[in-house]
Amino acid sequence: MALGKRKTKQQELFIASNQIPKTPAHPFYSKLNQVFDECGFDAYVEELCAPFYKDFGRPGIAPGVYFRMIFIGYFEGLSSQRGIAWRCHDSLCLREFLGISLTEKTPVHASMTIIRQRLSDDVFQKVFLFVLEQLKVKKLLNGKTLRVDATTLEANAAMRSIVRKGTGEDWKEYLRELAKEEGIENPTDEDIQRIDRGRKGKKVSNKEWKSKTDPDSRITKMKDGRTHLAYKAEDSVDLETEAIVSCHVTHADQGDTSTGPESLILAEANLQLIESERTVEEAVMDKGYHSNALLERLTQWGIRTYIPEKKQKNRKWVDKPESYEHAFRGNRRRVRSDKGKRLSRKRNELVERIFAHVCETGAGRRTWLRGM
Repeated sequence: MALGKRKTKQQELFIASNQIPKTPAHPFYSKLNQVFDECGFDAYVEELCAPFYKDFGRPGIAPGVYFRMIFIGYFEGLSSQRGIAWRCHDSLCLREFLGISLTEKTPVHASMTIIRQRLSDDVFQKVFLFVLEQLKVKKLLNGKTLRVDATTLEANAAMRSIVRKGTGEDWKEYLRELAKEEGIENPTDEDIQRIDRGRKGKKVSNKEWKSKTDPDSRITKMKDGRTHLAYKAEDSVDLETEAIVSCHVTHADQGDTSTGPESLILAEANLQLIESERTVEEAVMDKGYHSNALLERLTQWGIRTYIPEKKQKNRKWVDKPESYEHAFRGNRRRVRSDKGKRLSRKRNELVERIFAHVCETGAGRRTWLRGM
């Protein structure tokens, strides 16, 4: 084979449409469009979003196209709206999925930002329930066994912006007072930083401090060990089909034992809203959710728990309700059973993948939140 050279070619001025090379459509997106057409997805979201659109101004993005672009970002693991817009412009397959011809311009990322800010949270919640209902129709939602897990998401606020709740004193003023107590009359910024780094037992309490720019955020330790202002995201996932049944964001200083029941309540409410015949019967969680009060509460609700217990030398039941011990021993028996071990393996193998996809592949860990 002879060695060739790359030659620059002059582009033709006119090209017949039948001469344009066309790649075969992706089977996944073709099937997804077929499902959307069958359930009337476009008509539903257009009616839902009609109050947020105006009859004048620059051309907007059709609601059906906008939500398809959101789905593309999730399926393709794209971490920004700019990346979603570029991918839709570059791919012939995604153009066909969006219903945009070669002669039309694809939506720009700025329009996506405006629409996201314009639509209310209620719109996204209703679209989520619509998709959940279609999963039920296609028998991709069981709802019997749910796994609940949580992660932390960084807030769009810096630790330097925290102030005392009572006096409004900021962090730098607090460190300057500490420097004066050590004998430094006019401490510089360098002295303040040196004192802050060398201080022993340095802890900041949410009871005393809050963010000036984002009061809803809470001081917490992130997954990588850093201390930041953050929020807590928690979801409930069908352990059989991997469908997300509910998700919500709460304060980062709330423990798993207090937010776990809330997630199950939201999941049960979503199942009732889509008129599902199944109810939540089993809950699989990690050991961070293990507490006697939570076990007893879920037992009263008729939910069987599979929660590994924390290491504890001597467990005493004096001055505690008898129902606590009953719920604890029932949970221990289920966790050690063959079914409990199988559910634990399934949780580690399948369900943890959802957090990895959203937070790592989809760069959800880079999301900065502000306000509840």
